[in-house]
Amino acid sequence: MFSQFTSRSYPKCVQFFSTVVACFGGIAVGMHYGWTSPITPILKKRINLSDYQIATIETLYMIGGLLSLPLTIYICDRFGRKIAILISALFNLTSWIMIGLSKTLTMIYIARCLCGIAGNIGSVAGTMYIAEISSKSIRGLLTGCSFVAGLIGIIIIYSIAPFVNLTTSSSVGAGFILIQLMTLIFLPESPYYLLLKKDKEKSRKSLMFFRNTQNIELELNEISEAVERLEKEKGRLIDLFKSEGNRKALVIMTILNASQHMAAITVMLMNLHTILKDAEGIIPPESAAITFSVVMLLSAIVTILIIDKIGRKILMIYSSTFTCISLLILASYFAYKEHDGDITNVKWIPVVAVMLFAIAFKGGMGMVPIVMSGELFPTSVKTLGMTIVDALYVIFGAVSVYIYQGLVNIVGVYCPLYLFAVCSFGTLLFSIFFIPETRGKTLEEIQMILKGVKNEVCGDVCQNGGDKKEVIRIKSFENL
Repeated sequence: MFSQFTSRSYPKCVQFFSTVVACFGGIAVGMHYGWTSPITPILKKRINLSDYQIATIETLYMIGGLLSLPLTIYICDRFGRKIAILISALFNLTSWIMIGLSKTLTMIYIARCLCGIAGNIGSVAGTMYIAEISSKSIRGLLTGCSFVAGLIGIIIIYSIAPFVNLTTSSSVGAGFILIQLMTLIFLPESPYYLLLKKDKEKSRKSLMFFRNTQNIELELNEISEAVERLEKEKGRLIDLFKSEGNRKALVIMTILNASQHMAAITVMLMNLHTILKDAEGIIPPESAAITFSVVMLLSAIVTILIIDKIGRKILMIYSSTFTCISLLILASYFAYKEHDGDITNVKWIPVVAVMLFAIAFKGGMGMVPIVMSGELFPTSVKTLGMTIVDALYVIFGAVSVYIYQGLVNIVGVYCPLYLFAVCSFGTLLFSIFFIPETRGKTLEEIQMILKGVKNEVCGDVCQNGGDKKEVIRIKSFENL
């Protein structure tokens, strides 16, 4: 059925379709991620939640992600990217059912932990799957779609949760998971993974499916050569530190993931309704939150459309600059307000500041890391590397939440916002001096860049009419 459909469609339509299917779980995960912002004020009225219980509900999502680390590594390597996404969907579905039927806070705690497990497995496996089925010309576009799915989920939960009961909003999240389970099962496994398992025939069929053509032998051989070469570097934990390329990838992705949370994104998404209410802006918090999430989505979509044209590095520089500015504006407003300043004529400032934050953050800092996470690690340690980086992402998220809650209670809202602005400025400096440009590069070429192969090699080869791939390989071995 799928082959008949794709045979009449454009060559890359099947890749877009497969990406959409893989992203349905991301929508449900996005709903989970933004769930606490509109739901917490409702729960506080019903059961008088303490600040500690609120922080627990927020961070249990991240704790669940940490607990799933061994499971993520095992499933992705043992059963494949596709099966890992399906298992993630089952955890996700269970969590939504528990939330919808919850009668106690303990049941919500368990559900939040389960959705954290689902989010970790799904984000690692989903990013790997999409990156490995995509043509290099649209890899950035398709990989970024997984994050757009999360933003759509945030819009949905912000739009419905304040106005319906828990059962209804949970049913919506469960619905997306059911769609994914009923469609993903028909899609093939990643050709990269199948080659890792020495099944070249299935890999050939998989690549034919995703390229919608039978003329795939050249690309199949290139993938096969790359996998064979990368398999020589055994995928052990120590290999992440022995190889110069792996070390650089790990450091870059650790800092990029930390920069997202230390730019206040988790704090914003999980506490936006409360922040906007405290700001006493000109727009009701519920309406402003929906607008905020839509603006984030539009910014993310624009970023995805231009990321393979403009490049990762430039977008990070632009994004970190204006994210820093938006946080400084918002922090200054709260500092003025909390020191008894008259805000009568400046209530528009917090709304403008959070909208600027939404545009700026999703214009680079919120999109580039997820794209590069599927690009920087070689196949042999990709699962291990991405899982460790994802764990660090979760840890930094929890740290940012506790920093925010602690400083708000001790000093005021403006204090952590100023801190996050300083961290964003640090990201700007890191983007300028340390982030490599991966636009238009194959996964193999990116590995050569990380290992220290000079960019001029490609140009020299083309000018001399030589074999670009062979020269890159020779030069890379000479630098090891």
